[in-house]
Amino acid sequence: MIAGVADTHAALWYLFGDTRLSALAKAFIDQAAASGHKIAVSSISLAETIYLVEKNRLPFAAYERLRQALSIVDYVIAEAPLTSGIVDAMRSIPRADVPDMPDRIVAATAAYYGAPVISRDGRIRASGLQTVW
Repeated sequence: MIAGVADTHAALWYLFGDTRLSALAKAFIDQAAASGHKIAVSSISLAETIYLVEKNRLPFAAYERLRQALSIVDYVIAEAPLTSGIVDAMRSIPRADVPDMPDRIVAATAAYYGAPVISRDGRIRASGLQTVW
């Protein structure tokens, strides 16, 4: 079961134990792990991580660590491939509310799975979607 969908920063901050991840978001992910549920990370987050590495905003280790975590079957974070169903769900996320395409795909992934988005992004949190932060 997908308990939530992590935005790129939330997934990376969880992986690296970064204190910028809110206590509530960390507890939500930890509870999902304890319950045997998954936190989905959209494939777009992998692409966004590479983009941020190329812009020197993240070290390459961030991408390597995310890929490694996604390869562990029993790990709480699991990849959610971008599918036509998720693309269709983008229509339910107004572009005016979430204009950034990667963020909109993350939001649509959450809408598709009927799960909250784990994100500190103000636009996502103001969009009317259920969020955890």
